[in-house]
Amino acid sequence: MTANMIARMLDCGEQALIVEFGDSIDPAINARVHQLARRLNESASTGILEIIPTYRSIMVRFDPLVQRREDLKKEIAEQGASLDESSTSVQGNITLIPVAYGGEFGPDLDFVANHNGLSPQEVIELHTATPCLVYMLGFTPGFPYLGGMSPRLVTPRLEQPRQRIPAGSVGIAGAQTGIYPIESPGGWRLIGRTPLTLFSPRSPQPFLFAAGDYLQFAAITSEEFAAIAKEVSAGLYTPQVRQIPQGGPDVHGA
Repeated sequence: MTANMIARMLDCGEQALIVEFGDSIDPAINARVHQLARRLNESASTGILEIIPTYRSIMVRFDPLVQRREDLKKEIAEQGASLDESSTSVQGNITLIPVAYGGEFGPDLDFVANHNGLSPQEVIELHTATPCLVYMLGFTPGFPYLGGMSPRLVTPRLEQPRQRIPAGSVGIAGAQTGIYPIESPGGWRLIGRTPLTLFSPRSPQPFLFAAGDYLQFAAITSEEFAAIAKEVSAGLYTPQVRQIPQGGPDVHGA
């Protein structure tokens, strides 16, 4: 795709287009997704209602009474042709996510360790070693689908999903790790829990992070979990956030 990195555009009902960049989960493809999403947001077209990035595609919702579909396709194609193919950088942040691992917070930590021939401490060290890219949000509001987890932690889902998983639970499913923002059912293997609030529907900024950001997990004790949870509840806790350094974060974990 030298002339245009967009693989194809698909009509999605009367008010949306799907813009696809590929058919795999890949940081370079995801970077192009976010490049185009930023450009469309910056264009401030009155006809575009919503831009939803995913692993490898974007859904663009538009008002057909204001924006002609063919004109929008032309604009997107022109933007796609001028994207920086060599760039895999993102313009987000790295948010530190404190996690209490094991015990009541992570009932599947021992299973993940045994499945991979590791000790529980080695699982924690690998899980906290490098930042993980937020490819997209979905499933429940603010649920981050993360890339960059060590391949040494790959673990199958539960055969029988749990009916209730506490908010903040950190899990592994296959080659991915993620965090449950709200209490919900789920089949991911739970290895820990964060006291942070990931989804605040009444807040002007309801999500703690966005697609294209990175998360860095950090191990804390149960006592630290309780202290941070108390500060979060009182509205006194500010998560640690730093900008992605020039050239991107160091994601070359073991």
